[in-house]
Amino acid sequence: MRYLRYRPAHRRRGVPPSPYPLVPGHEFSGEVVELGPAAPGDLQPGDRVAVDPSLFCGYCDACSAGRGNLCGNWGAIGDTVDGAFAEYVSVPAVNCHRIPESMSFQEGALIEPLSCAVHGLRRVGVQPGEEFLLAGAGTMGLLLQQLLQRGGARVTMVDHNTERLAIARTLGAQATATSVDELDGARFDAAVDVTGAPPAMEAALDALRRGGRFLVFGVAPEDARISLSPFRVYNDEITLVGSMAVLNSFRAARDLLASGEIETAPLLTHALPLDRYPEALDLMRGGAG
Repeated sequence: MRYLRYRPAHRRRGVPPSPYPLVPGHEFSGEVVELGPAAPGDLQPGDRVAVDPSLFCGYCDACSAGRGNLCGNWGAIGDTVDGAFAEYVSVPAVNCHRIPESMSFQEGALIEPLSCAVHGLRRVGVQPGEEFLLAGAGTMGLLLQQLLQRGGARVTMVDHNTERLAIARTLGAQATATSVDELDGARFDAAVDVTGAPPAMEAALDALRRGGRFLVFGVAPEDARISLSPFRVYNDEITLVGSMAVLNSFRAARDLLASGEIETAPLLTHALPLDRYPEALDLMRGGAG
């Protein structure tokens, strides 16, 4: 890796497609190869690090308010600048977090998605004994499930993929279903949508108890819309919150993984070399991971 200064790229509101041409890859870890002249002295070639891809400008209103993930000039390695699907990637030194020798680079790549989950749960909150509905049992859903259970919540997982539901049960889900309709009218203190699919969001919202909380975590298309009863939001005091990427949560995620408190084996299903990148994309399109 090389460590260079960063000039933030302008970004319109929402989640646009990555510019082309661009090398993707925003969830990664690796070994420091070379340091730029401005890199801090505590980093050395050979250090094993995971990289927070966030690129905040540091001077806009959101950054000044401590909300860099809402930066008006937001960028991210692998999203707005070249990322880690390459032999080498240049990143700011301040974004590097050392990982222990006991942590594999594959596990290190899970720190970024886990840091998004940490931020999301800080947004929605969790109390011991609460019942949560999670819609979406992919990697993000299974990470959120484990964090919720660490917070004392009981989790019901919904996903169309029965293999993913089997993993959720192995990780301690209280119940699983392929749709909310299968839950026989069960009600929940809070719900998290990890799918970005409007029908899944509407079903999860309908399953909330009065006073319930709803976290929009999955990324929907910018023009997507859901049907919502304003009266119910008012009358039932429903709280709706969003969660955007990473905010002061990367180190906490690293420490959770390093301590072994998050089970990673069920989530790391394939390890492919760089020259098999097209095959990796096909696996993802086919529902693996």
